[in-house]
Amino acid sequence: MRIDLIGGSGFIGTRLCRRLTAAGHDVRILDKAVSKAYPHLHVTCDICSVGELRASMREGTVVIHLAAEHRDDVRPLSLYEDVNVKGTANICDVAAERGVKCIAFTSSVAVYGFAPPGTGESGTIAPFHEYGRTKFEAEKALRAWQAAAPEERKVVIVRPTVVFGEQNRGNVYNLLRQIASGRFVMIGDGHNRKSMTYVENVAAFIEYALGFKTGVHTYNFIDKPDFTMDEFVRNVRRLLRQREDIRFRLPFPVGYAIGKGFDAVAAVTGKRFPISAIRVKKFCANSVYSTSVGDTGFRAPVDLSSALERTLRYEFLESHAGEDVFYTE
Repeated sequence: MRIDLIGGSGFIGTRLCRRLTAAGHDVRILDKAVSKAYPHLHVTCDICSVGELRASMREGTVVIHLAAEHRDDVRPLSLYEDVNVKGTANICDVAAERGVKCIAFTSSVAVYGFAPPGTGESGTIAPFHEYGRTKFEAEKALRAWQAAAPEERKVVIVRPTVVFGEQNRGNVYNLLRQIASGRFVMIGDGHNRKSMTYVENVAAFIEYALGFKTGVHTYNFIDKPDFTMDEFVRNVRRLLRQREDIRFRLPFPVGYAIGKGFDAVAAVTGKRFPISAIRVKKFCANSVYSTSVGDTGFRAPVDLSSALERTLRYEFLESHAGEDVFYTE
C-alpha cells in the first residue's frame, strides 16, 4: 500500500511510520519538519500551501493526516484556523485531484469540550477553545470530501484522548517528571478520572482502520481503565519506588489562582510556563470517554499499566541521552 503520511515527523507519526514500514508499506512523510527517524522518507510540504501539496501527494495514495496546530498557547489564534481548517480543506482538494480514496485523520476528544463522563462518539460537540473547534471543522471538511463520492471514498476519524509514551514531552510527561522529582503537589481532591492513550496503541489502530470499508468511520480512542488522579499518582510513585501516599493537596481555587498569575506574567513577558489556568482546570476536571473501537475487532497491543511502566522506565530509570524527543501537548 502506498501511504502519504502528512505531519508524520512528530510523535504519533514517527511511531506509526515504524509500524507501516515494518509491515512493508510504501510510506512517504509529508511535513514541514524533516523526520529525524526517517529522513530518507521525508518530502517537505506545508499543508497551508496547495502548491506544495500538489507537488508532494501521490496519485491514488492512502492519506493519513496528522498535521495540526495543537498546543494550548498557540499565538496568534488564527493559526488554528489556518492550519487545522484551511490546511485540511487543502488536503481534501488535492486528494480529489489525485484520485485518493482513503483519508485517515487524527482529531481529538477536545471537540466535546468539558464533556460528561462516559461521552461516546455521538456526544455533544461543545469545544471550549480554538483547538477543539477547528478540529471539528476539519472533520466536517473531510466528511464533505467523502460525501462527494460516497461509493468510492473512505474517511476514518480518530479522536484520541491525551496521548503519552516514550520520547514525548507533552503534558503527561511534565506531570510524570514532577512526580519523579518529588516536588509534585496535588491540586484538588484527586477523585477526578482521566482517560489516556498510549502512542503505540493509537498508531496500531490507525493502521488497522485503513482496512475499513468505504464510508465515514468515527472513533474515540482510549486505553482503559480510567485512573483517578489519586490512583495515577500512586501507581507512578509505586513504579518509581517512591512512597505512595499523598500528604499535601492544594485546593482547586488556590491552584487556579496561581495558574491565572502565571497567565498574567506570560502575557507581559511573552514567556511560556508549564502552569496556566487552563492546565489547572484540565488537570482537575473529569475527562472520561467511552469508545466503540472494541466493536471493530481491534485489540490494543499494550495494556495501559504496561504502557505506563514502559514510559517511566524509559524516561526515568534508564539512560537515553541524545535520543530524539517530541514536544507535543
